[in-house]
Amino acid sequence: MNRWRKIWLGAGVAAVVAGGTWLAIYEINKGVVTVQTGSPEVEDLTSVVTASGEVKPLTYTNVLGEGIGKITEIAVKEGDHVKKGDVLLRLESVQPAADVNAQRANIAAAEAGVKSAEANDVSARANIKSRAADLEHAKLDWDRGQLLYQEGLIPKQDYDSRKATYDGALAALASAQALSEQSHAQLGQANSALTQTQAMLKRLSDILNKTTYIAPINGVVTYIAVRVGENVVPGIQNAEGSYLMTISDMSIVTAEVMVDETDIVSVKVGQDAQVTIDALPGKFYTGKVTEVGTQAVLRSSGLASTQSTTGNQEAKDFKVIVTLQKPPDALRPGLSSTAKITTAEKKSVMTIPLQALAMRTKKDLDEAAKQSGHASVTLAASRPSADPSADGAAAPPPEKNPEIQGVFVVRNKRAQFVPVATGIIGVTDIEVLSGLKEGDQIITGSYKTLRTLKPDARVKVDNAAPKSPEDTN
Repeated sequence: MNRWRKIWLGAGVAAVVAGGTWLAIYEINKGVVTVQTGSPEVEDLTSVVTASGEVKPLTYTNVLGEGIGKITEIAVKEGDHVKKGDVLLRLESVQPAADVNAQRANIAAAEAGVKSAEANDVSARANIKSRAADLEHAKLDWDRGQLLYQEGLIPKQDYDSRKATYDGALAALASAQALSEQSHAQLGQANSALTQTQAMLKRLSDILNKTTYIAPINGVVTYIAVRVGENVVPGIQNAEGSYLMTISDMSIVTAEVMVDETDIVSVKVGQDAQVTIDALPGKFYTGKVTEVGTQAVLRSSGLASTQSTTGNQEAKDFKVIVTLQKPPDALRPGLSSTAKITTAEKKSVMTIPLQALAMRTKKDLDEAAKQSGHASVTLAASRPSADPSADGAAAPPPEKNPEIQGVFVVRNKRAQFVPVATGIIGVTDIEVLSGLKEGDQIITGSYKTLRTLKPDARVKVDNAAPKSPEDTN
């Protein structure tokens, strides 16, 4: 055997040995999944709901047009502090002032008419008394004349004269009473005319007063929407009047945030919150939840869900008001804000990373248990829920193939699925109520691996830090 043949034979033997070794290693590692692991930790856990919104004063008012006219003066500027009753702006008032003066003259004339009617009424009542006295005198004379005529003591002419005098006195009294009623009616008419002109003066005075706008509350002028020379129109029916300016009471400031519908059930009045303002980076302000909305708001349109005429299933939010404690003077309405609301807090609880949680169906777990010869996984350790009978709701029917919440624990180099009951959720961790103990080696990654990892799969732990792209070059 020559030298080259020996070389080729040795190379072939080496290749066969290498191939066998590779095949043996491949068979050993076949089906082995590389995972990252960690252990449950005992720590303080805080559950937080984060929501975005804007800064708003608790009390503010939009000044709208009430009269009609051209703006002649704006007495304030944005940022001015005003008190209730301070003049904000004025409209042109020539015509309203002239109408008021003319109506005051009409009132003076109406008052003179009332006095004249009162005098006529008094004169008419006095005339009635005079005519009544004349009638009484004529009646007595007529009664005496009748007796004297019956006894033949006076002639027929004298008798007829006395009767005519009595009848005239009776008619004069009736006429005086009619004149009194007429003068009394004229007095009532004059009083009604006076009342009408006074009411008209009140109306015209109100129109005149509406040419001068005054501050309805104490606060800061945060926005002015008009300029001198522009026309103002009042609101009619469903249309609002011209928007003039906004006055905000910045003594009590709130952050109005929109909380996702999946988080709103855990938000309650009185919970603490930490608020950040985009315009004031690096600063945090404490506050408390003072109002939790009960009406869902559509995220796309901002309308209440009851106002929507469509039946779509788009995302919804709920308005939550957080009142700031000791707000800074630099705050202005409309600044973007973010509130982190503390919904729950626990001390020294067992926690695991949120990404370690996995969901598997009962069917998948039973099949894995049969293949490995282990007992079937029970549903007892699923996350606890409220008693449905507590709020009158009927218990849902059992699912045929329910999903079970749990984590994968490394035992004998295999991934064992362990159901767990969980509690409050923190930013990156979640509380474990049962199912795990300290020292358990739980699989925490990678995320892609956890999505597809099968129960009882063989695993290899690699907790080395991932290489950066620079290290691989």
